[in-house]
Amino acid sequence: MNIDAATIKTRLLALKDEFEALSASASTNRKPIALDQQSVGRLSRMDSLQVQAMDLAQEQNRRRQIVRIDAALDRVESGDYGYCVTCDEEIGQKRLEFDPAVPLCINCAK
Repeated sequence: MNIDAATIKTRLLALKDEFEALSASASTNRKPIALDQQSVGRLSRMDSLQVQAMDLAQEQNRRRQIVRIDAALDRVESGDYGYCVTCDEEIGQKRLEFDPAVPLCINCAK
C-alpha cells in the first residue's frame, strides 16, 4: 500500500482539531441547568435539559472519535497504519479515504 504518512498525519490532526473545536464551542450547553423556576419557565427549562442531554451525547461521540484518531496517529507512527488491527490485512484505499481513522478492514468490520 502506498501511504504518505505526512499527508495522513496532517489529515488526522485536522480532524482532531475540528472535533476539539466543536467540543469547546458547545461547552456552555453542557453546563448544569439552574433550578430557578422564577427566571425560567418550566417548558424553557425542559427545552434546556433536552439540549443539554443531546449535547452530552454528542460530546461522548466526539470523545470517541478523538480516541479513534489518536489510535490512528499511533498506527501511523509505528508503521501499522493502513492495516487491520484484527487480521493485519490491508484496509482498502477507498475505506481509508472515507474515514482515515478506520481501524478495521471491511471483512472484520462486518
